[in-house]
Amino acid sequence: MTWVNALVQGILLGGLYALFACGLSLLFGVMRIINLAHGDLAVLGAFIVWTVSTQTGIGPFWALLLALPVMLALGYLLQRAVLARSLRGGPLTPLLTTFGLGIVIQNGLLEAYSPDVRSLGGAAGGIATGSWRLTGQLSIPYIGLLTLATAVLVLGGLHLVLRRTAFGREMRATAQDPDTAALVGVPAQAVYARATAIAVATATVAGAFLAVHSTFDASSGPTQLIFAFEAVVIGGLGSLWGTLTGGIVLGVAQTVGAVVDPQYSILAGHLVFLAVLASPRGRSLLIRSGT
Repeated sequence: MTWVNALVQGILLGGLYALFACGLSLLFGVMRIINLAHGDLAVLGAFIVWTVSTQTGIGPFWALLLALPVMLALGYLLQRAVLARSLRGGPLTPLLTTFGLGIVIQNGLLEAYSPDVRSLGGAAGGIATGSWRLTGQLSIPYIGLLTLATAVLVLGGLHLVLRRTAFGREMRATAQDPDTAALVGVPAQAVYARATAIAVATATVAGAFLAVHSTFDASSGPTQLIFAFEAVVIGGLGSLWGTLTGGIVLGVAQTVGAVVDPQYSILAGHLVFLAVLASPRGRSLLIRSGT
């Protein structure tokens, strides 16, 4: 039963990793860049949700609804003001730009909020601590199930947008060949800006769930970026449903590793990532990404 519990908890943890990886996968699929500031943007979103929740006294999920328009606008402006210029400088320039952006966000958060650790678990009430106990050794936490359900809804919603809407067709056309898409009237820069806004919004959702699920501070971004990147690579760069699969594989690897030895939890996930990276499929993904 211990192994079954580890498998269940790993699947639920994978939902959180899939949420973090969603925006990263979307940006690579549309713009062919790896946003190294993605984790810091998620933590910025978590701090905004924390601020709204603590200042107004409302629950974190209501605060998330207020934070999302702000982060959507921020993502749109970031692409227009920063990423649009870096995309014209070749594949290395966006990496350097987003790396610098991440450093700026981290230092800004340190100045504004100090290095103190924060959490929204208490503000979320019983949903953060409660669980369905199925047996003596097997329980399903409410927040884990809600996180996984949200990840499925977000990824499924984005999949439907990409496949069933005019904006989705524009994104797919721009991702395949932006110059040809421009010839038929698809504004590539506008598509990129909207895709970035969506990616930052999904990162904010992930940051809010991190704040409820665990603790966070101003320097939590790089760790979340690593987990998100591993989930994306395991599932396949640019694949939304693959991102969910990659997140679950990473989560299960960590929880199973923790059963063997608590010290092996994070290491087990890294080993799975390295195994995928060393495989022929992993090497072909890196060639596609240009890294």
